[in-house]
Amino acid sequence: MRRRIIVPAGLLTVALALSGCLPITAQQPTGEAADRPLSTAVKTSFPGLAAADGEPDLPGLHAPGPVKGQALQVPGPFDDRFVLEDLAFNGSAATGTLSTTGTTGSLLDLQILAGFYNDNGNLLGTARFEHHQGGEGPQGQATEGRISFTIVVPAQFQGMAISATLGVPVFASE
Repeated sequence: MRRRIIVPAGLLTVALALSGCLPITAQQPTGEAADRPLSTAVKTSFPGLAAADGEPDLPGLHAPGPVKGQALQVPGPFDDRFVLEDLAFNGSAATGTLSTTGTTGSLLDLQILAGFYNDNGNLLGTARFEHHQGGEGPQGQATEGRISFTIVVPAQFQGMAISATLGVPVFASE
């Protein structure tokens, strides 16, 4: 009877040791490896994928600008998740309201990008409106599913900007 218990117990111990579930000895680095600090982060690379090197952009901003006094929407990657409404440009700022669609949950992160144009339709520069849930608060008024925003023309382009385009390069929701 005792042999019946010892043999399966021994086989179980060997199986656990071979599968790594049973620690046998702790392996410590030796030689040069022991002198190097252990990294706490996993490093990965994706061949052929370049890392982002700045703020998100929208290709539509680089087309000729709208006519004087207009504020128009340019296409972006998240256009199916919101509606930009009441877009306006008064010469010193672009304003509007972003309303999320019914399929969108609570808004976590938002960036609205505005391009400002001169009287030749050339892009002068850009400015951004950012909203981060739990941050210091947005630059506009946020209510259930709607955010009113104002994006001021950068100081160096005040008096030269005659129109604006707006789009959303960053949109994250629950």
